[in-house]
Amino acid sequence: MAGVSLKCGDCGALLKSVEEAQEHAELTSHSNFSESTEAVLNLVCSSCGKPCRSKTESDLHTKRTGHTDFVDKTSETAKPISLEVPKAVDDSAGAMDVDGSSSSQPEEMVVPEVDKKLLEELEAMGFSAAQATRALHYSGNGSIEAAVNWVVEHENDPDIDQMPLVPANTKVEAPNPSLTPEEIKIRAQELKERARKKKEEEEKRMEREREKERIRIGKELLEAKRIEEDNERKRLMALRKAEKEEEKRAREKIRQKVEEDKVERRRKLGLPPEDPATVKPSAPAVEEKKSSLPIRPATKVEQMRECLRSLKQNHKDDDAKVKRAFQTLLTYVGNVAKNPNEEKFRKIRLNNQTFQDRVGALTGGIEFLELCGFEKIEGGEFLFLPREKVEMVVLNSAGSELTSAINNPFFGVL
Repeated sequence: MAGVSLKCGDCGALLKSVEEAQEHAELTSHSNFSESTEAVLNLVCSSCGKPCRSKTESDLHTKRTGHTDFVDKTSETAKPISLEVPKAVDDSAGAMDVDGSSSSQPEEMVVPEVDKKLLEELEAMGFSAAQATRALHYSGNGSIEAAVNWVVEHENDPDIDQMPLVPANTKVEAPNPSLTPEEIKIRAQELKERARKKKEEEEKRMEREREKERIRIGKELLEAKRIEEDNERKRLMALRKAEKEEEKRAREKIRQKVEEDKVERRRKLGLPPEDPATVKPSAPAVEEKKSSLPIRPATKVEQMRECLRSLKQNHKDDDAKVKRAFQTLLTYVGNVAKNPNEEKFRKIRLNNQTFQDRVGALTGGIEFLELCGFEKIEGGEFLFLPREKVEMVVLNSAGSELTSAINNPFFGVL
């Protein structure tokens, strides 16, 4: 049985004619062809008349257009094929030699001519030169709409980005368009509408994703803020509890001191001791409760409080001097907090007599400023707080501790 198609031995593609085999060889560099009794499929769409040469092409057409009915005309179009290359007959030059042998040479393959204006318009729309040339050539070189329609239908073809080639000196007839101009306009409008709807859906989807991300980030920020506030509340409660315990211990110590003084005065006056039965029982000493909190390093706030407590303990005989030192430190801290960009408030000369009288000469004064961020510079001549190291949280905490130390009469008693 004679072959009805040519089969490429390299990729298995079925080709209708020798011309198609030549074009396939030019594009792919495949050269192994043989006759095949397997006919090239010719599935014609019943709705629009588009021919499809494979099941894959028909499925793709169905996916794009929604057309599902195809008529199989393979047997009608199948014709015997020969591997002999057709020879161009030139009557005027005498193409046959004396012995009847052919003397024609292989035909030259060239890029087909297309409408330059339409080609430029397609390239301006973003299509490559190869895509635009191929679309104009195979759509009949008639209009932009037809070329765009062809690109849309063949965008997944493996050779869509390859320049088409046709035999030289061959006039290619424009194929009959499968769609009328009116149908092409309607189809182009449908494509634009589908593209618009697809873009809108994509934008809506992206907006939903962005909204979900915003909600997730918002929840995480709220949770982090809640945890921070909870920790701060626990810390403040622990500080208040410690202050109350300290006040209780201070009151008890003062009460005991008063009782001792009372007994001493009665002794000096020669009075008999008070009858224990008439003496009100003293309140039991407040036992220090062991903290159930886990042991952790002292925070900067706790270091500040301990520094102020040590300062007061070291100078407990001169309350006015201690209070003046606390007020001076509060002024330094407050000036920096209110004017962080003013260098004059962030730089203190250590040998300044006023500073020495109020803070420098007291043990713990300079240490407190260092806890606030001040550093010694220029060989220890100045205390300086760099702008980038100004921390409002630290300064506010220092201000709170100083205010508490000034207003709390029992601060540092024990």
